Amino acid sequence: MSSIEKRTRAGRIRWYARWRGDDGQQRTRVFDRRGDAEQHLARVVVSLSTGAYVDPRRGKITLETFHTTWAARQVGSPGTARSVDLSVRSCTFKAVPLGKVSPGHVEQWVKTMTSAGLAASTIRQRVDCVRTVLRSAVRDRILAGDPTAGVTLPRVPRKASTMRIPTAEQVAAVLDAADDTIRVGLTLAAFAGLRSGEVCGLQTGDVDWFKRVIQVRRQVQVAGGQPVTRAPKSKASERSIPVAQGVLDCLAAHLSTVVDPTFVITRGGSPHTPRTFGEGWTQAAAAAGVAGFTLHDLRHWYASGLIAAGLDVVSVQHALGHGSATVTLSTYSHLWPTAEDRTREASAALFGQVASVPSKIIGNTAGTHPA
Repeated sequence: MSSIEKRTRAGRIRWYARWRGDDGQQRTRVFDRRGDAEQHLARVVVSLSTGAYVDPRRGKITLETFHTTWAARQVGSPGTARSVDLSVRSCTFKAVPLGKVSPGHVEQWVKTMTSAGLAASTIRQRVDCVRTVLRSAVRDRILAGDPTAGVTLPRVPRKASTMRIPTAEQVAAVLDAADDTIRVGLTLAAFAGLRSGEVCGLQTGDVDWFKRVIQVRRQVQVAGGQPVTRAPKSKASERSIPVAQGVLDCLAAHLSTVVDPTFVITRGGSPHTPRTFGEGWTQAAAAAGVAGFTLHDLRHWYASGLIAAGLDVVSVQHALGHGSATVTLSTYSHLWPTAEDRTREASAALFGQVASVPSKIIGNTAGTHPA
């Protein structure tokens, strides 16, 4: 039930809007004008009927306090938890009750970070982290809406690509120089695009030998100095990757020589970690005389091969486990043929069709272009 009551005190007329919250308790808000009271009550009634009602008393909790309870129920990686914690601690409105946080608070925080000289990418990352917490507060019906929505963030300048992609000869040289276990891991990075943590977390049960598919279901990270298996870095990273028969043959040959083939690559009976696997890459690259590349460049090599083979953006995105096609394009757009390239190829195809027919025009063009 809801109602509006008029009261006069000390010669001043006030309007009392009353309603019962979703917990059955009566709430009251006082207004100077009847119209304001009616509009507020109408919004409350609609939110109650649609299940979007937010009790004003819940919004008294601060961002800092809510983050503490929010963080305790998260199951993400330690790295993500540290990033969110840093972002909340640096937030200028962390002590403001959530119900009073407005887009203006967010804009002021962005301005403060900009004035402090933080990079645009850092500012965006911190806002994204706090936005994650605020949206959880919306789902918990502590906030009616996300105050970061629509706030303009600094643009990250586009950088010229500094990506280095090894040649086939360099990849072959490193594989030849690696020991058996590391070679299998490098094969998965170079010909299936697995990240180092995904290589370390791959188990034999993740390989579908009949369908020739590898399932990425986990990754290995280090926590407290010990290797631990966790879910992939994002939902998109959990994927199925079609692989060549040659890759499966390498896996089968390797697994036939190990005692406990639970994990594909192990070290001393335990899964390799990204650090120890990376050390294996470094040693193999040094032995092969291949300098200037990182282990992650094998993933770039894999992506470049897919693009050169004509795969579309979405297919490459799924193979690499990117969260969106935008991420794939922002990383590898320079590898896809441009419209100019495709126009030139189409023109060459047309020229070739005519050149195959005896023609004075085509015959007289050879050698006539300027030097």
